[in-house]
This record gives sequence, structure tokens and C-alpha cells, in this order.
Amino acid sequence: MSENQELKRHCLLVPVEGVLLKEHVANNYKAVSAFCPDPSDLLIATYPKAGTTWILEIVDLLLHNGDSETCKRAPIPVRIPFLENTTRLAIPSGLDLLKAMDPPRVIKTHLPFHLIPKGFWENKCKVIYVARNAKDNMVSYFYFHKMNLTHPEPGPLGVFIQKFMNGQVNAVPAVPWGSWYDHVKGYWEEREKRNILYLFYEDMKENPRREVERIMRYLDLSLSDDVISRIVELTSFKIMKENPMTNYTFLSKPLFDHSLSPFMRKGEVGDWKNHFTPEQAAEFDEDYEKKMKHVNIPFRTQL
Repeated sequence: MSENQELKRHCLLVPVEGVLLKEHVANNYKAVSAFCPDPSDLLIATYPKAGTTWILEIVDLLLHNGDSETCKRAPIPVRIPFLENTTRLAIPSGLDLLKAMDPPRVIKTHLPFHLIPKGFWENKCKVIYVARNAKDNMVSYFYFHKMNLTHPEPGPLGVFIQKFMNGQVNAVPAVPWGSWYDHVKGYWEEREKRNILYLFYEDMKENPRREVERIMRYLDLSLSDDVISRIVELTSFKIMKENPMTNYTFLSKPLFDHSLSPFMRKGEVGDWKNHFTPEQAAEFDEDYEKKMKHVNIPFRTQL
């Protein structure tokens, strides 16, 4: 590993209101929390590696009537600002991008519910949340840590499983953006009160057309069947993996090293079975039951 990569692997995680965030995000959180959206803005929230880029591309295509060329106008993090990103290493900061855009804007975040700027709720903005089952989300996040050299070194998979289960400030080591369990529960418990469209990655894989139509209706849009079919095709894993505006190959190697793992790796449901040992799966399941026993979120770990 180069000296440049070594430097970038020294990623500090800093607690903000009970959640571990990367240092640059934590240092800028005051400015992020003060952000006041327009009521017409749309917020898309996910835990990292839960289908974020997929839902962003679907929404952008829906808003542009399935025009693929318009949706290649810029890489996806330029089209749809990442609210809490402040690194400026290869992409302008989220707040800088938003200042230069006129509403309505589509905005991405990985922040848990309680760290979302209050203005989104005060202005009754629409919010789409995508959740992915814990095991597949963990495996995808592990590979993302391997290739994203601005993240902490993940260590072996067995170690990363423990980090993922920990998730919290008081458990060291842990992962950026905190506990998956708290993240998915936070938005689930507020979904009706806040008019949050809560989607599941597994549902999107099982019947993408159905879910694209759900998103269309939530956005008060009406597109033809042909346009919906085109959007489903354009947002298939195969097409997006080959699309330089969505596959993050536009980021230089010192940031994302696709030789370690591609940003868009498999996009499957149930890949966790190829990674967990029976003992790891049993331990994970036991921990999962304890943390999720008070909610009934219908996750599926296979289709």
C-alpha cells in the first residue's frame, strides 16, 4: 500500500450525539444540522451500502422522465449532493453543491433519524428511506471498507462482523454512521408520522417495477408504462455497474480502489451465506434477536 493510502487509512471516528461519524463529518455537523431545506426538496436516507446509489438513480430518472442522457450529465454525487460530505477530495461538499442549486433538490444522507436537520421535518419534506437486511448490508459494507481508502481498515471479516454488531460509540471498535439496528429502527418508528416512504432492498430486487411505481406515486408523478420499463432497465445492476456516472470509477484510485473490490460488487440478496460461518451466523442471529425484539420490521435474508 502506498504512503498516500496509508495516510488515508488513518480515519478517525468521532462521536456526535451517540453516533460515530468520520472526523470530517463530525467537525462539520453543526453546519449540516443548521441546513434549512426548501419544502420541495426530497431527502433520500439509507444506511451505507443499503442500495443508496440504486435509489438515487431511480429517482433521478423518474424526475427526468427516463431520459438516460440527462441523467449522465454528471456523476451521481454531483447530481444528488451528499448532505454531510465535506471532504472536497474529489467531489464538492454537499452543502457547497446545495447552495449552488435551485429547489427542488434531491439530497442524499446516511445520517440516522435523530441527526437529520430539523428543517426537513419542519418543512414537511418528502423522505425516502431504503433498508437492507443486516447480513447482506454488513457484507457489502465490509467490501466497501476494503476499497474505500478513506474508511478505517476493516480487518478480517470476523472482526468486521463484531464491529458491525457493536455499531455504537461505547463499543470499540465500531463502524462509521453508527448502529445499523438503531438506523433502520429510527426511520421505521417515524415513518407514518413523518410521511417517510420506507422501502426494502429485497422488495426492489424481487419486483423492481412494482417498487419504481411506488416511488413514482409517492413523488406525485405519472409516467407512461414504456418510461417505467426503461427506468427499470436502466437501473438494473448490470447497466448501473457499467455506467461511469453511477459506478464510482470517476473517483481516483487513492480514494476508491476498485482492484480491491468494485463499488458495485454483486447486488444480490443472500450473498451473506457465502461469507458467514455457521458459528458466525448463529452468533449474529442471537445478537439480532436481542436488538430487534421490540420492532417488527419485515426483513428478508433470502428471496
